[in-house]
Amino acid sequence: MINTATRLPAATWRDYLTLTKPKVISLLLFTAVCPMFIAARGLPHWLPLLGVLVGGYMATGGAGVFNMVLDRDIDGQMRRTAKRPLVTGVISVRSAIIFGLLLSFGSFLVLWLTANLLTALLAWFGLLYYVIVYTAWLKRTTWQNIVIGGAAGSVMPLLGWAAVTNGLDWMAGLLFALIFLWTPVHFWALAFLVKDQYEAVGIPMAPAVLGSKRTVQQMLLYAALTALASLAPFAINEAGWLYSGAAVLLNLLLFRKVVKLHRQVKVGHEVARKDALDLYKYSMLYLALIFLVLVADRTLAPILPI
Repeated sequence: MINTATRLPAATWRDYLTLTKPKVISLLLFTAVCPMFIAARGLPHWLPLLGVLVGGYMATGGAGVFNMVLDRDIDGQMRRTAKRPLVTGVISVRSAIIFGLLLSFGSFLVLWLTANLLTALLAWFGLLYYVIVYTAWLKRTTWQNIVIGGAAGSVMPLLGWAAVTNGLDWMAGLLFALIFLWTPVHFWALAFLVKDQYEAVGIPMAPAVLGSKRTVQQMLLYAALTALASLAPFAINEAGWLYSGAAVLLNLLLFRKVVKLHRQVKVGHEVARKDALDLYKYSMLYLALIFLVLVADRTLAPILPI
């Protein structure tokens, strides 16, 4: 409970920026922009590119704001989130809601005017899915929260693809599936790092509900499915050997890190914090490199003697 007699410092632009979760948005935007180059097989038009960067940030930022509004009760009980502006009271709930609405409606207009209506609608779908389906419903009710809720972040490649083509096709769907299947491995690695905090506030994240052994088994399954999804573009002739070779190497390293956790829990040990952190960091690098190499394959490989 905040002591109202204590004068709080005035909110700054940095406090409002924190509400948008900029660290999370950076990777999400990357997975929206790369598909624009993939779809265009080169440099996309500057206007939709700028629109996706600005409007995409606004949409995902708006989702982050509403996530913090809805989660402010549990954020105050977790060390990882205890200093968020809504918890400390630097920003009021009313101000945060107004800010979130401005970002949300602004994102729709920006994406519609710079790209097309489909892009704007996809961004809003991701925003509403994250806020209503994941944050307000799934997060506190099932350990499958991040699995089903992962569809919100998986929308970003569709958004980028639609901005270039004003439509969607199988390749866009594969990029959606790749992020959807990658999300559990990425997020559960993080969940191992703050497992005790999730338990304390009653959030049913897999490591806290299923236990370490079953969670790592699930991670192995999703790592395998992620590998299949990442190699699918090559299988349908949408990517060449440059991409497939890099994808195989990146997936082998991903498997190696998940298997390391599996060996620990198989003999009854808990997942080592340093190994969970290593997997979490690599999973972000993995996704960024997969998209980056796919861009290179689609734009550079045709003009290189490969």
